[in-house]
Amino acid sequence: MELVRKLFRGDMVVWMIFVFLSLISVVEIFSATSTLAYKTANYWAPVMRHGMFSLGGFFLILLLHNIPYKFFSALVMLLPVSVVLLGVTLVMGRDINSSSRWLEFMGVQFQPSEVAKLSLVVFIAFMLSRRHVFSEQWIFRWIIGAVGIICLLILPENFSTACLLFTVCFLLMFVGQIPLKYIGSLLGVLVLCGGLLFLGLRFIPKETLQEYVPRFVTWQGRVERFMEKETPEVGSFRITDANYQVSHAKIAIVRGGIFGRMPGNGQQRDFLPQAYSDFIYAIIIEELGLVGGLFVLLMYMILMVRVGMIARRCERPFAKYLVIGCGLMIVVQALVNMSVAVDLIPVTGQPLPLVSRGGTSTLVTCVYIGIILSVSRFGAGIRNKDPQETLTEAPQKEKGEECPQMIGGETTVSADTAGYSYSEA
Repeated sequence: MELVRKLFRGDMVVWMIFVFLSLISVVEIFSATSTLAYKTANYWAPVMRHGMFSLGGFFLILLLHNIPYKFFSALVMLLPVSVVLLGVTLVMGRDINSSSRWLEFMGVQFQPSEVAKLSLVVFIAFMLSRRHVFSEQWIFRWIIGAVGIICLLILPENFSTACLLFTVCFLLMFVGQIPLKYIGSLLGVLVLCGGLLFLGLRFIPKETLQEYVPRFVTWQGRVERFMEKETPEVGSFRITDANYQVSHAKIAIVRGGIFGRMPGNGQQRDFLPQAYSDFIYAIIIEELGLVGGLFVLLMYMILMVRVGMIARRCERPFAKYLVIGCGLMIVVQALVNMSVAVDLIPVTGQPLPLVSRGGTSTLVTCVYIGIILSVSRFGAGIRNKDPQETLTEAPQKEKGEECPQMIGGETTVSADTAGYSYSEA
C-alpha cells in the first residue's frame, strides 16, 4: 500500500476510472481485432500493439501528474507548431481510409489534429486566466482566431474532429464566463454557417462536389443516410453498403441483451470494419451487455463530475479552466463515439477515449488524464499523502495567511493554492 500511495498521487477516483477503462480496453481490443489477427496470422499482435501504447500512456501519466500544473502553460507553444503540421498534413499527409489525416516522421505515424486539440485547450485556459491583464473583447478575439484557424485546417479532411473541437472550445468559453453578447453572436454565426453547409450537402449535385471538394461527398452520403432512414416492414430489411456499419452495430447491441455474450463470443466484430475503433462501444454491449455498456458510460460521467469537483477546489483560474477543458475533451468525444454506435448521430471517425485501439489518440488522452491529476494535486490540494507526511505538515489556512508551527525548530509555513512551502526561520 505504501508503494501504491507513493506512485498514485492526486485524485484516486480519476485513477480508478483510468484503470477500469484500460482493463476493459485490453479485453475488448483483444476480442474486436479478430479481423486484424486474421491478416497477420498472429492473435497477439494487435492487442500487444495496443498494450504498448497503453503502457506508454500510463508512464506519461506517472510523469505528468508529478509536474505542477503551472508548467503546462508552456504547451501553448505547441499551437503555432500545430498550425504548421496541419498545413503540411493537408498537402502531403498519408491517405488512410480516403482521408489525409496522418503524418509520418522517421517511420512513426501520428495525427497532428490530436496535438492541435491539446494545445488549443491549454491556450484557451491560459487566455481565460489573463483577465487581469487583457480586456474581455481582446481575449475573445484571440480565442476565436486560434479556434478558427485550427478548426478550418482540420475541417477539409476531418469534419467530425473539427466540430468536436469547436464544441469543446465553445463550452469552455461559456464556462469561462465570456460575456453572453459575444457567445450569442458566435452562436448565431455558427447556426448560419451550419445551415448553409447542411443545405449545400443536401442540394449540391454529387458530381460537383466530387470535382471540387471530394471529401464533401462522404459527408453528403452520411447526412443523406441519416436523414432518409426509414423503419422497414418486418421481414423486408436488407443490409446494403449504405447502412452496413450501422446495421451490424444494431445487431451487436440486440445480441448483447442485459448481460452480454461474454468477451470473445462477439459475432459482429467479424463484420464491422472498425469494430476496434469507431464501433467498439457496440462490441462492448454485445459482449458485456447493457450492464457493461452502462458501466462504461458511467465511468465517463463520473470523470466529468470529478473534474467539476476538482475545478471547484481550485483557486487559480488557469488550473480551473485547464482541468475543465481536459475533462470536456475526453467526455464529449466519448459521448460522440457512443452516440454513433447506437445510431443517434451520423457516423463519424471518433475513437472511444482510453478504450478504442489507437496510437496518437491514446497517448494524448493519457496526457489529459495526467494534467487532470496534476491539477488535483497542486491546484486543488488532493495529494493522497502518507500519514507521516500529513503529521509533519502544517494545516492550511485560507487567503494565504501565515501559519507558524514548530517542527524541529522555528519554521514559517506559507499556504497557497499549489500546496505548502517551507522556509527556515
